[in-house]
Amino acid sequence: MISPLLDRLPVSDRQRVMIGQVVRFGLVGGFVTALYAMVYSPLAKYGLTSPQVANFLGYLTAMITGYVLHSKWSFRDHGKRDNPARTTTRFFIVSLVSYGLNALFVFLLTDRHMAGGPWWWPLLPILFVTPAVTFTLNRQWVFR
Repeated sequence: MISPLLDRLPVSDRQRVMIGQVVRFGLVGGFVTALYAMVYSPLAKYGLTSPQVANFLGYLTAMITGYVLHSKWSFRDHGKRDNPARTTTRFFIVSLVSYGLNALFVFLLTDRHMAGGPWWWPLLPILFVTPAVTFTLNRQWVFR
């Protein structure tokens, strides 16, 4: 579905590959971020647990799903797959960076000693900042 559209772009093959990765990463990232939000939001909104525990449970769900989908689809035509243990380890490290960023956003934006905002405030940087960081790390370091 994406390839025929990319084939029409007046860009080099290398650029076409990169654009394809960005589009696939965006689709998968959007899906796993929505999955994260579906886990985090009701837990945090209704006070079923603390925002940090809700963040951790959302992270686990998104990390496992994201690894499968990004390795099989988002970066399918990028890099070598000659060392699966290294790729998996690096993906996990990047996912910890993602978790750390999200935990920082939750802390800064919801903690009563910081911004003290509502449960949904962290979703804004989680939707826009974290994906940009993780795409760059995945492309340059994990799936290279």
